[in-house]
This record gives sequence, structure tokens and C-alpha cells, in this order.
Amino acid sequence: MLDEIRRANRDTRAQYALMAVFGTLCILAAFAPLQESIRITTVGTLFGFTAGLWVSHLLQVVQSAAEANRNGTDPSTPDSQ
Repeated sequence: MLDEIRRANRDTRAQYALMAVFGTLCILAAFAPLQESIRITTVGTLFGFTAGLWVSHLLQVVQSAAEANRNGTDPSTPDSQ
């Protein structure tokens, strides 16, 4: 799996890193000793960022595959985008 991440393009690696950061912060905030309303707001916001990044990444992958299909290239290679 690490080899696949290393072969991915820079945008994909940045998205994975941001998803890991925001996901970790979301989990930490869920168990933080904060007032309940602040904790709920923080977790919801961080989860929203994580989900937004995931959807953005999914759309990017689908768009890349569609363009590669139209052009007849392999979408799994990092230089095909």
C-alpha cells in the first residue's frame, strides 16, 4: 500500500495527508475535555473537512479515469493526468 501512495501524484498524496490530519484531529476532539457544544461543533467541522476532501478526491479520480478512457491512456499512471 505504501508503494501505491508513493507512486500517486502530488495532489493525491496531499489529499491523503490532509484526510489523515483532519480525521485524527476529529477523533482527538471527540475525546477532548471540552464543553459538549464546543466538542460537537469541532468534531462536526473537522468531519466535514475530512468528508469534503474525500469527495473531492473521489471526483478527481473519476474525472481522471473518464479523461483517460476518452484518450485511451492508463489512468493508474501518475503522469497520465
